[in-house]
This record gives sequence, structure tokens and C-alpha cells, in this order.
Amino acid sequence: MATTTLQAPGRIARTRKADSVGWGSPLTYFIAFVFVAICIGPVIYIIIGGFRTNAQITTDPSGWPTHWQVNNYLEVLRSSIFWRQVSNSVITAVFTTLGVVVLGVMASYVIARYQFKGRGAMYSLFAAGLMFPMTVAITPLYIMIKSLGLMNTLAGIILPQIAFALPTTVIILVPFLRAIPKEIEEAASIDGASRLGFFFRMVVPLSVPGVVTTGILAFIASWNSYMLPLFLMNNETSYTLPLGVQAFASQYAVDTARVLAFTSLSMIPALIFFSLFERRIVGGLTGAVKG
Repeated sequence: MATTTLQAPGRIARTRKADSVGWGSPLTYFIAFVFVAICIGPVIYIIIGGFRTNAQITTDPSGWPTHWQVNNYLEVLRSSIFWRQVSNSVITAVFTTLGVVVLGVMASYVIARYQFKGRGAMYSLFAAGLMFPMTVAITPLYIMIKSLGLMNTLAGIILPQIAFALPTTVIILVPFLRAIPKEIEEAASIDGASRLGFFFRMVVPLSVPGVVTTGILAFIASWNSYMLPLFLMNNETSYTLPLGVQAFASQYAVDTARVLAFTSLSMIPALIFFSLFERRIVGGLTGAVKG
């Protein structure tokens, strides 16, 4: 004997509403597609433009390559100055990331786990650092770096970048470290672990999502930094890639296709790096908000 299950009208309405919210409307997908196209369109244009000739770009700037010209990319890859600037960008980004992560974790640990006078003021000071971009302090920074004798050196770029990336790092990491239960610290102290032992054995492993997020943000910001190298670097061999792109575009202004190829090769590493760790960034920021 067949049985019929009756559902309440309210439950049916809630189910239909959940389905519509879960899948979304076609208008939502269309709007999202438009925004994605606006963001990705210029990047695709630059990459494809590197495979065209100057005549093709002049005749039809938005056209498709009739013959794919790989020589534009090969000429850039054969250039020693390009690889020199790549190495400068890698060194700057790696050491900036290491400095930001190490100093940020230590400062965040003190603010999140220690009780002392002025702790709130210190946290507010880091939060206030978010309101002062590097452009505001570029003139005193230039004077300070010049007085220290760090002009035309990678250290002159790395140190200010670490300082300006620390506020974001502390703001993200403090909630992570504050969310660690005190019972874990008490249990570690009972087992004989010192504060440093608890920091290295428990705090650092538990804060890996936040550390990865801040490290990725610091790496990408350092890789794309332009203004600071522009003020501090006068020698082409010490340029980083963003500044190298500007110098290359000025030197080969009539060779548009080659400039597009150089620009594509300079931004592809950052795009790949960001795409690979995109979920890490979102997960780390979500954890910081929950904490």
C-alpha cells in the first residue's frame, strides 16, 4: 500500500527559497561574469598582444593575432637585464615576506597573549598604520634611506616594505593568537614548557593559516611595489620588475608588441602565485574575522 508524505506549505516555501539562494539567479551570474571580464580582459589583452606584431597592433588594436609571434617573448627571455630584474624582485619579495612574518608573529603574540599597560595603545598604533600609505611618507623615507647609505640597494627597499606591511600583519594575526585557548598554555606550562617553548611548539603551528595569508599578501605587495623603487633606485641593474617595465617601455616605446611581452612576463609570476594561494588568503582572512 503506497503512502503519501505531505509537506507543510511553509516547509515547501523554505525549500524553494533555499534552492533559489543556493543556485542564484541568471542575473547574478551575468553580473559576476561582467565584473570578471572587466578584471581579466586587460590582462588577456596584454598577454595576447605580446604575440602580435606592431603592424597588427596599429592596424587592429583589438584584433586577434593572424600569425603568433613568439619572438617577442623569446627576445625578452634572452635579455640579461630582464633576469637581473627578476632576481631583484624575487630577493626583495622573499626577504620582505620573511621579515614581515617573523616580526609580525612575534609582535602579535605579545599583544594577543600578554597583559601589560599600553597593550591597547600598541594595537591601536598598528591599526592607525593602516591609514598612512607609503606615498605619504615617501619624502622622509627618501631622506632616511639616503642618510643610511642604502640608496640603490635592495635593503633600502626591503626595510621600509617590512615596516609598512606590519600593521596589516598584526591586525590579521592578533585574532588568531588570541583565539588559542588558555587551557593549552596552562597544560604546556604544567608539562614544563617555557613561554618560548609554547610559542614555537604550539603558537606557530596553530597560526599557520594566518601566517600564510600575511606572507602571501606581503609577497604580492612587494612584487608589485613601484613607488619606493622609483625614488630609491637610479641604476637599471638594481631595478625590480615593476620599475623595469616602465624603463623598458620608455626605451622601446615604438616597439609596442615587445613592451606587451615584457609586461606579460613580469606579471605572470604574481598572477600564478596569487591564483595558487587564493583559497589560503580567503581562509586566513575568514579565520581572522571569526577570531
